[in-house]
Amino acid sequence: MSDATPILHMLAPQKHMSPFDVNMAADAGYKVIVPYINVELGEVTGLIQDAIFSRPPNYGVRTGFFMGGKDAILALDMLDAAKKAMVPPFECSVFADPAGSFTTAAAMVACVEKLLKDKFNKDWKGVKVAVFGATGVVGFASSIISALEGADVQLVAHRGVERVIKSAEVSKARFGVDLKAVPGETDAQKAEIIANADVIFAAAAAGVQVVSKEHKALAKNLKVIADVNAVPPAGVEGMELFMNGEKLPGCDALGVGPLAIGDIKYKCESGLFKQMIDSDKPLVLDFRDAYTFAKKLVGLA
Repeated sequence: MSDATPILHMLAPQKHMSPFDVNMAADAGYKVIVPYINVELGEVTGLIQDAIFSRPPNYGVRTGFFMGGKDAILALDMLDAAKKAMVPPFECSVFADPAGSFTTAAAMVACVEKLLKDKFNKDWKGVKVAVFGATGVVGFASSIISALEGADVQLVAHRGVERVIKSAEVSKARFGVDLKAVPGETDAQKAEIIANADVIFAAAAAGVQVVSKEHKALAKNLKVIADVNAVPPAGVEGMELFMNGEKLPGCDALGVGPLAIGDIKYKCESGLFKQMIDSDKPLVLDFRDAYTFAKKLVGLA
């Protein structure tokens, strides 16, 4: 490993780089952190090559790029552009985690998987998963992770099914997973989805409740429900912030609350930054790598 100063270049397509991610990178050990804002996809190649050619090859492992923003596909496209811009032996590490949501999704899936294994002796194969907030970055990534593991995943639409259908098409094209887009705009539609689900990921916008006590009463097959919303009201009625395997009031399902997920998310993002700093070879990290690491954090690997 090189003794060169660890430098992180943080790219944001919008007008701000997330202070959360900047703080995480600093606490993980990066000594120089430079945010870039309003970055377009076509600019990634130039930025990468400016960085890799300014340091000798053995310094490349101490040079990192972080892809932020709030768009999962754009972050992945920027990651791909960064990989193509490398000119071996001039390379650097790259990590995509838009809005911190890749590591949040990885943490949520890993926390639920831990309960499925410990309490129900099950893995993801054949498990019926309903994802609320499916068009958001957390919903997008968690649906793909669980589908890649063998789950039967439904993307629930609450404002027109067309956007969810598009998300399913993109997921199929990029990752080869078959996700089912279903309408969930009415109480009757939502009730049917919840009644047939084994697992629910509640990943809707902050302060939006997607599962009520009436819905929970219908959830006869539900084993685990996870909620990433820490802003009142909870995404799942009765969910407590630190809940991690306790029974939810009003049903037999076990709950995983936002701060239980957040604890693993925090350790996951910090850990991936540290992996980049400590690695003896350049790394390229996305939500799949975050999931692998999150599984280790919850004791699954």
